[in-house]
Amino acid sequence: MKLVKFSLIIVCFLAISCSKKEENQTILSSPDSNIKVEFSLNLNGEPIYQVAYKNEEVIKTSTLGFDLKDAPSLKGNFEIISAVPSSFNETWEMPWGEQIEVVNNYNELKVELQEASELKRKLTIVFKVYNDGIGFRYEFPEQENLKEVFITDENTQFNLTGDHKVWWIPGDWDIYEHLYNTTKFSEIDAKSKAGHKNLAQTSIPENAVNTPVTMKTKSGLHLSFHEASLVDYSGMTLKVDTNNLSMTSELVGSDNTDYKVKRTVPFETPWRTIQISEKAGDLIASKLIVNLNEPNKLEDISWFKPTKYTGIWWEMHLGKSSWDMASGKHGATTENAKAFIDFSAKNNIGAVLVEGWNTGWEHWIGFEDREGVFDFVTPYSDYDLKEVVRYGKEKGVEIIMHHETSAATQTYEKQQDTAYALMQSLGIHAVKTGYVGKILPKGEYHHGQYMVNQYNNAVIKAAKYQVAINAHEPIKATGLRRTYPNTISREGLRGQEFNAWSSDGGNPPEHLPIVAFTRMLAGPIDYTPGIFDIKFDKWKKDNQVNTTIAQQLALYVVIYSPVQMAADLIENYEGNPALQFIKDVGVDWQQTKVLNGEIGDFVTIARKEKNSENWFIGGITDENEREMELAFDFLNADDVYEAIIYEDAEDADWDKNPTSLNIRKLEITNTSKELLKLAKGGGFAISLIKK
Repeated sequence: MKLVKFSLIIVCFLAISCSKKEENQTILSSPDSNIKVEFSLNLNGEPIYQVAYKNEEVIKTSTLGFDLKDAPSLKGNFEIISAVPSSFNETWEMPWGEQIEVVNNYNELKVELQEASELKRKLTIVFKVYNDGIGFRYEFPEQENLKEVFITDENTQFNLTGDHKVWWIPGDWDIYEHLYNTTKFSEIDAKSKAGHKNLAQTSIPENAVNTPVTMKTKSGLHLSFHEASLVDYSGMTLKVDTNNLSMTSELVGSDNTDYKVKRTVPFETPWRTIQISEKAGDLIASKLIVNLNEPNKLEDISWFKPTKYTGIWWEMHLGKSSWDMASGKHGATTENAKAFIDFSAKNNIGAVLVEGWNTGWEHWIGFEDREGVFDFVTPYSDYDLKEVVRYGKEKGVEIIMHHETSAATQTYEKQQDTAYALMQSLGIHAVKTGYVGKILPKGEYHHGQYMVNQYNNAVIKAAKYQVAINAHEPIKATGLRRTYPNTISREGLRGQEFNAWSSDGGNPPEHLPIVAFTRMLAGPIDYTPGIFDIKFDKWKKDNQVNTTIAQQLALYVVIYSPVQMAADLIENYEGNPALQFIKDVGVDWQQTKVLNGEIGDFVTIARKEKNSENWFIGGITDENEREMELAFDFLNADDVYEAIIYEDAEDADWDKNPTSLNIRKLEITNTSKELLKLAKGGGFAISLIKK
């Protein structure tokens, strides 16, 4: 990966970015001096920290440490051996992403601790303070009295300064596909969300929330808590204390062990992160999470190209076809795949996903023993894999492979080399993986250390075969796309498919205006937008997509992913003028600007296409209609653009008239302003093609 600017590493003077308040107390500031982190030891020798933004306390004094199996806790009786500050500033390039250049500028404090007791165990805590937030992690250095660590609890504390407004999903160990809740912190009741009938499984042992979890203080400050670089460790939920307004890290466990994490010293934990911003939109613009990950280890990723895709998927959720052959309406046939290839080739769409192509779907779910059901290389008799790939190449359309594991991890692990080698031999460079159901072996959870390693190891192995992974039922995104840029997208939220069959009314209009400021802060989302037949009464009378068609177009810009699906049936696109936006819209970007937004209400994002001068804008709203004046002052002063605006018509409404759309053309410069009206559950999409 090419660096645009050489990195700069400077040991800073204490007086500049790091100062001592008194003995054992050190204050570290962000490069712009707005954020300050104070670290010290309390009277019991416990590591403690505080965070402030522009002199406003953000995190009150909070403790750090661990409980260990068969060993004393590692959280007190420490002495500071050294506290070394430094600064770092580089600009690195994303091979694909929301922008090309990323500034990675922070001040660092590395604190080496040692117990005053006879054991004299060592622990290092590293803080990195950016202009947009902080990250800190624990490092277990090589030492005589600590060789192997069995963590039963990580006690990272976040003591809040008030009863903040919170957008949260429960700290489920097994699934992220819950609707977001908007409550005061004191009203969080995660355990009430267990056993949802539309979820494959839930496991919510504590009143905890999953991350990213986003908050707004009474003073208007926005905070988002998450983690970065989750490697060989359990996923972190945050256990909430609604009385004391505090959160403590609660690691995902296993029914098979009496510890949460097993590691050999030396090792580092994931980063614990807090993004801080005055404007909600600045949370989206933040690159804190990717910056806290290691640089690209793959170097050459040119074999993966961001793309739009269609596929044999939505029709299964509607009931038009099925994944298996036994039903008599198998979707993944050679004929159907070729039809999608033809449609994609005509409409500037680069790939086709084919689900249900391989044998085993008759017994993939609802059975205790699912190991050995799929082999990932044997197609059904009505699907000629090699012919479909050949036909796609003839038309300039790639095939996206599908590997549903049914959460039978040992079967998939054993067959990955064979499956990826088949893909490589056919020139297939992307696979959508799935892990539906309870994890096998029994007792493991989707978000525990065992599965974190399963997901990460699959990405590393796939890279050897030039295969990129779009994971569904995944572990959360934590910025590892920087280190392994073949981890291209993932689900990890309540997706579009819930609109097709869930009994609770689908995803409400507020869902995506929340997602943009919560789940999307973690990384790319394969949400599968572009449904034009909003009501789909032909297939389902009691379900629908709870947006207007204009919002479905806007999602191609608002919800970021380097792979974006045109998810609807071919027949619903044919002859619809709104298809032009999907044909035109980019999928890889030079730069991104968040033009406005409030969490759960609305958001507007503009993105400039890579390798062109064209811009695309998307705006969405919740269940409330609204007007907004859009200024185009982010455009170059001398440029003139032809704008095509796809907007809600006067009578549009997500429920009553969701497909009512107005399309208009006009000339736009950087002095232009446009008044846009968004219907309930609506939005707008704009293409700006430079003249």
